[in-house]
Amino acid sequence: MAKDQEVERIAKKLDKMVHKKNTDGAIDLLRELKNTKMSLETLQSTRIGMSVNAVRKQSVDEEVQTLAKSLIKSWKKLLDGSEGKVEEKRKEDSPLRLASSSKDGPGSSEKIKKQEAPKTPATPTTPTTPRSTSFPPAPVTTDSVRTKCRELLVAALQTDDDHKTIGADCEHLAAQIEDSIYQEFKSTDVKYKSRLRSRISNLKDQKNPDLRRNVLCGNISPERIANMTAEEMASNELKEMRKALTKESIREHQLSKVGGTETDMFQCGKCRGKNCTYTQVQTRSADEPMTTFVLCNECGNRWKFC
Repeated sequence: MAKDQEVERIAKKLDKMVHKKNTDGAIDLLRELKNTKMSLETLQSTRIGMSVNAVRKQSVDEEVQTLAKSLIKSWKKLLDGSEGKVEEKRKEDSPLRLASSSKDGPGSSEKIKKQEAPKTPATPTTPTTPRSTSFPPAPVTTDSVRTKCRELLVAALQTDDDHKTIGADCEHLAAQIEDSIYQEFKSTDVKYKSRLRSRISNLKDQKNPDLRRNVLCGNISPERIANMTAEEMASNELKEMRKALTKESIREHQLSKVGGTETDMFQCGKCRGKNCTYTQVQTRSADEPMTTFVLCNECGNRWKFC
């Protein structure tokens, strides 16, 4: 478990380097991976192969490229060795099955064939590449609305070339995201479409590339992006802007409420009454006029004059 956590930590660092397009220090991380005894389970759970391959494509350092190729080649041998063991075990079991069928009688072999027939079209349990093992099987649908939504999600995930650099399977991710939303609403109604529309809009946003990259890298899971609020999906710039507006709104509310001078010079735009209280505050530079905050004592309406 500790080894998996260490490999996952390195994978996240490599992904960040790819995002920033700066692979300085990648050679040290690759050397650390070279000294780590890797298992097939670790490769599958951490997706380290995808991260190393992305760094190899991004880096212009020949030493980084050479070491990355060497690691990927050694991990590929580990995967091929696992496939060979499965195939060898399958061959060893075959004579035993034939011997058993001959003992049971002439009709027993036909029964075995009938029992094994449904298993032949099934997907092999051993994956062909480390990438394919990192996701569960893609949910299948024949619904035209759901299929169209998945296509739109794929287009959103492919907005930039990040998916090529990272090596993400956009179709698989889109299927996972759409299925998570569908499982929540159990139909393709208005709520389902509205949820899909907001995911697509935020993933396509050119001003918020970090959200799309985090989904492609797996930092944000399909289940997570399917349930995130608009505030959670917003870019850092938009979050800061909203925070500043909230502070300004609270400040104006407090200034207009505390203290003040009663007057009948102002007329409320809501109740048309003139029982008001105003406060003047220097909110801008010293050479600019003061801002007047007005509060209607009748209905509580607030406004300001600059």
